[in-house]
Amino acid sequence: MTTLVLDHVSRWFGNVVAVNDVTLSIGPGVTGLLGPNGAGKSTLITMMAGFLAPSDGTVTLDGRPVWRNASVYRDIGMVPEREAVHEFLTGREFVLANAELHGLGAAEADRALATVDMRHAQDRRISTYSKGMRQRVKMASALVHDPSVLLLDEPFNGMDPRQRSHLMSLLRDMGEAGRSVLFSSHILEEVEQLASHIEVVVAGRHAASGDFREIRRLMTDRPHRYLVRSDDDRALAAALIADPSTSGVEVDEAEGALHVQAVDFARFTELLPRVARDHGIRLLTVSPADESLESVFSYLVAA
Repeated sequence: MTTLVLDHVSRWFGNVVAVNDVTLSIGPGVTGLLGPNGAGKSTLITMMAGFLAPSDGTVTLDGRPVWRNASVYRDIGMVPEREAVHEFLTGREFVLANAELHGLGAAEADRALATVDMRHAQDRRISTYSKGMRQRVKMASALVHDPSVLLLDEPFNGMDPRQRSHLMSLLRDMGEAGRSVLFSSHILEEVEQLASHIEVVVAGRHAASGDFREIRRLMTDRPHRYLVRSDDDRALAAALIADPSTSGVEVDEAEGALHVQAVDFARFTELLPRVARDHGIRLLTVSPADESLESVFSYLVAA
């Protein structure tokens, strides 16, 4: 059970603070790293991989320092966002070169290429590859030594839907097998589908951690919004607005629904079924309107 720990980590470049006092841990499973452009995601991943020193704080892998400790590279695989490939090499030559750096050989290189479905193009020069193919050959080089920790910076960039689906399935399987997988992505739908846990950084600071639904429920300063349909919307609206757990109820005649704002999540979830039962109202739809990852992320960024 490999765990990567950042303890009060900061990184600055001259007068620019890229990462500011971040403490978090990445354990087995798939973790999504979110943040606006310039939030410090790539800087964090590069420090986790041991390619950049923290200006303050420590990064450790199972208690071992990551910076200037070549032994941890046996346990870490990284796919950077930038193009880190030698275009004059074939895909197989590139992956084999990375295998040899770990004291491995052709068998491991071929296995990694097969894992990312690139055997068919392994003998072509990387200069002829599409963006998605380059991403996959970088993935193969990161997997060639079978690492327990995988760090991926925007790994889905340039991939077509089939390639994206294949990689998502691969990462999901790795997380379920007990590997620690961290990936950043600007496509929230990918994170919502794949990650069991999220870490959010905003302006270099750690903004939130955990399951995004639980994070949303902890945001007590923001009312929870629901879409509710029933067989008597007006009677239900009148009963709900009378309770202090709601701050607003709008009857939407065109949609045939109520838009409810609940300021007390726990009380409202108990109130709604009780009110419906007491007034003989049948509930047809009860749907959270702002419990998606996109909503949670927008609230955190705007905070």
